[in-house]
Amino acid sequence: MTPDSRALAPGEVARLLESAATAIRAELTALNEDVLGWHPAPGEWCVKEVLGHLIESERRGFNGRIRLILAGSEPSLAGWDQVEVARARRDCAKPAAALVADFDALRRDSVGLVAGLSASDLTRGGQHLKVGHLRVSDLLHEWIHHDRNHFRQILANVQAAAWPHMGNARRFTTG
Repeated sequence: MTPDSRALAPGEVARLLESAATAIRAELTALNEDVLGWHPAPGEWCVKEVLGHLIESERRGFNGRIRLILAGSEPSLAGWDQVEVARARRDCAKPAAALVADFDALRRDSVGLVAGLSASDLTRGGQHLKVGHLRVSDLLHEWIHHDRNHFRQILANVQAAAWPHMGNARRFTTG
């Protein structure tokens, strides 16, 4: 988007959060546990770890920070070690259905939060040690970007898992 494009309204963001959740849920419920727990390379997240990251990002980074901002006046917004949190969560060992249920419950709460934001809420903010001042509006737009970035990651993992089993059909994608 260009700098002169219109910012998304809370209702639009809420609908986009719902649509992303629908796509993520559909992809995860369509996959078997082998693909969900498969790592495309050492140190890269499996699909279940990506979903665990989305859950933690929503709790700590988006829903959580917006609630802190609305409850205070220019609060300090803590960072978190995403790699360590992912390691401690051990999402690869969890059933995908449980992760999807956790995500769905949190996302429902988040959609309600976002849909209820007023125009004056959007300009409220807090201070993050690493990136500086963040407004609620900034977080809403990052949230949309973040969801889609990690949905692409989920899709890329599935594509990478399918690749070795394509036989000569791989030639269709390599020119």
